[in-house]
Amino acid sequence: MSGTRTIVEALRTVGPIPKTMRAGVYRQKGIVRVEEVPVPEIADGEVLIKVAACGICGTDIKKIFHAYVEPPQILGHELAGTVVAVGRGVTKWKPGGRVMSFHHIPCGKCFYCERRLFSQCKQYKTTGLTGGFTPNGGGFGEYVKAMPWVAERGIVALPDDVTFEEATFIEPINTIVKAIQRSRVTAGETVLVTGCGPIGLQLLMVAKLEGARLYTSDPIAERRAKSLSLGAIESFDPSSGKLVAEVKARTEGRGADAVLVAVAHPAVVVEALAAARPGGRVLLFAANDPVSRIEFPAAAVGIDEKEIVGSYSAAMDIQEEAAGLVLSKKLPVMDIVTHRFSLDMIQEGLELAAQPTAESLKILITHA
Repeated sequence: MSGTRTIVEALRTVGPIPKTMRAGVYRQKGIVRVEEVPVPEIADGEVLIKVAACGICGTDIKKIFHAYVEPPQILGHELAGTVVAVGRGVTKWKPGGRVMSFHHIPCGKCFYCERRLFSQCKQYKTTGLTGGFTPNGGGFGEYVKAMPWVAERGIVALPDDVTFEEATFIEPINTIVKAIQRSRVTAGETVLVTGCGPIGLQLLMVAKLEGARLYTSDPIAERRAKSLSLGAIESFDPSSGKLVAEVKARTEGRGADAVLVAVAHPAVVVEALAAARPGGRVLLFAANDPVSRIEFPAAAVGIDEKEIVGSYSAAMDIQEEAAGLVLSKKLPVMDIVTHRFSLDMIQEGLELAAQPTAESLKILITHA
């Protein structure tokens, strides 16, 4: 049975699917153009989703504005929408179902999966959600196809009381929960979050659930204020040059138990190490591009026994737990959404995400 015939059979309950769709196509460094492209055709075991909303992630910005991937591509992986077609053999999903979908799902059986290093799994690194061209999420297009391993284990059903916009946070919150777990944040610990952009504020939200005492830093006053409204005890302006002293003054001279770095700048990592206590942990969440180099005093690790911890992408074994935080509305994720752009205005939305203002935080692309 061909992929086309499978689509036709599935469409009996949802109506016709167009041959083409509009999509924001990354064409060259810094440029995404809205184009008419083919709707992905599904085959056996696959699912077609009509995208309702998609968040702009920092990794999208790096790929587009620093040209870390080769064009053409349709990016966007924080997405939610409606199932409109299913391939032969799909039993978990039906046309009309409201869902979100992950774009990476590990095999669950390899050397890395057995050690919970899911993001190092070969299959995990093979993107299983696409809007066309080289698979890379596809949420900046009107339709995406979930390949069999994602259709089977990477789609989450949405209850009626959860909006598509809320559901776009399920994937990023999974990455945040994983990062907090890897940082070993526990109740009563003093935690500094450096950077109060969308990622930093989500780290703050989840660390707060763990019962940590939270401090933040950001050069933008409005972002510092937002962190206070979300549970930070105090927020500091790092441009004062006094951040490390401020943190130590509140920890009997020791420093923070953990510092969560949500800024992709090497100098911030050096400051984070200085702000961490001996034996403390520094999480590198934003500093994950392939070209940055970081220099720091070897004694910070070799003598002071401070740990540098990495955390990348989502984890399969916390998928239900992390999704539950959004679906049960335990996290005020919508409090950080400041802008919505239609697909026609995607370039403007991406540029705002790349060059944020005092008023901008999380930005969503919405499909009419």
